[in-house]
Amino acid sequence: MALPPAEPFLARGLRWLGSRGGGGRARPRRRGPRRNPLNSLTARVIALTSLWVVLALVVAGGLISTLYERTAMRGFEDLLTAQLYNLVNSVTAAPDGRLSGNPDLGDLRYAQPLSGWYWEVVPASANTHGRLTSGSLGFLDIATQPAQLVPFDASYRRSYDVDGLGGERLRVTETEVVLDPANHAARFRVMGNLSSVAADVAQFDHQLAFYLGAVGLGSVLVNVLAILFGLWPLATVRRSLADVRDGRAERLEGRFPAEIAPLAQEMNALIDNNRRIVERSRTQVGNLAHSLKTPIAILINEAEALGGEHGRVIAEQSGRMRGQVQHYLDRARVAAQSESVVFRTPVRPALERIVRVIAKLNPNLFVAFDPASADGMVFGGERQDYEEIVGNLLDNAGKWAHSTIRVTCSRVSPNRFATTIEDDGEGLSEAEIEKARKRGQRLDEATPGSGLGLSIVSDIVAEYRGSLELGRSEIGGLKARVELPSLSDEPTA
Repeated sequence: MALPPAEPFLARGLRWLGSRGGGGRARPRRRGPRRNPLNSLTARVIALTSLWVVLALVVAGGLISTLYERTAMRGFEDLLTAQLYNLVNSVTAAPDGRLSGNPDLGDLRYAQPLSGWYWEVVPASANTHGRLTSGSLGFLDIATQPAQLVPFDASYRRSYDVDGLGGERLRVTETEVVLDPANHAARFRVMGNLSSVAADVAQFDHQLAFYLGAVGLGSVLVNVLAILFGLWPLATVRRSLADVRDGRAERLEGRFPAEIAPLAQEMNALIDNNRRIVERSRTQVGNLAHSLKTPIAILINEAEALGGEHGRVIAEQSGRMRGQVQHYLDRARVAAQSESVVFRTPVRPALERIVRVIAKLNPNLFVAFDPASADGMVFGGERQDYEEIVGNLLDNAGKWAHSTIRVTCSRVSPNRFATTIEDDGEGLSEAEIEKARKRGQRLDEATPGSGLGLSIVSDIVAEYRGSLELGRSEIGGLKARVELPSLSDEPTA
């Protein structure tokens, strides 16, 4: 039979774990961008295994608590039965039918008033009289259940629960016995306090929750360490791939477990294949350039020899053809290299070199550049492409500036940086900016050039998934701002 005062084990255990873990205080919630923990393989495995450990311990704790409660209740009932038999053997009936005896059940609780442990012997036949009670009961009465509601079994014994004198719950075990051949019969009752059993079970559950909680916490910690250790090679592969992507290494190096080694081998094969594709594309571009260079040079020489208007037209168109071929060859080269993972260009030395060249070509202009602004920035591409972008923009600024060109660098995000070039010339309107972006368009025919500068810049920037913005500068002229991919500033392995 269930014990009413006993609280469910699961509720007690969870409340105990909450009180031990949190100290009764709510922890402050962290603010910031939330990340979905299910996107992490480590978090998934740890969460599932930890959940299994917790559920297994809760189920095991519930089973242990239930078994202990049943054992305690069985022991409690066996104790009452043994004391009932002891009481029966200690009472007799006088010839006149009066009950007599001095029972000693060996438990001091039967002598303590209102202890919740009582015994009583009352007449069960008309020829028997008198009443014997324990010192704890005295002249008080404990309610009994009618035989119609709780019948005696074949051994003339029955058990039931009633309310005690102090509000506690009592388990009553009683029997009826014929004391002598004169048929003097008596009813023997032994009453035990169920609350003591419930308190004992509650104490056991509390200790069980403590030890299971300690075992569960230790299991979760060991589980977390085992999972992190087991998945550590994946983190090593991730860092190795980042090194390859940033140009600090050329291959995945190191020893990997048998489960990870095939992945590392396939990644190295992919990197090698990527490198072969880049080299093959570069070779093909070079071959095409050489194959076209000679015919175009012959056309230009023949045009100069021909002279006249026809010669001028042929020479002009041949020069434009050479520029267009070179442009598309460069674009094909950039397209092949922009997808590569082996190129990295420190920004500062490249900018310093181009600024020196522009300053020498334009001695009447002041080129303002703070090299420290480019410290720590690395372009995720080939140096020739970055110099092509900046060189065209600086060359354009040198054509239109009155006295000053300003070059600055800034970090946009961990994986992007910006290079800004400004001049103090007349600047461009929105319509002129759109016209300047078009291939071969020139805003001033008197200024030397092919009109391909901004178009080349736009194409190279687009191939690297960057952006080019043109607008009004604070110093009066055109402002060109280029955003490009950035890598970490660490030495190459």
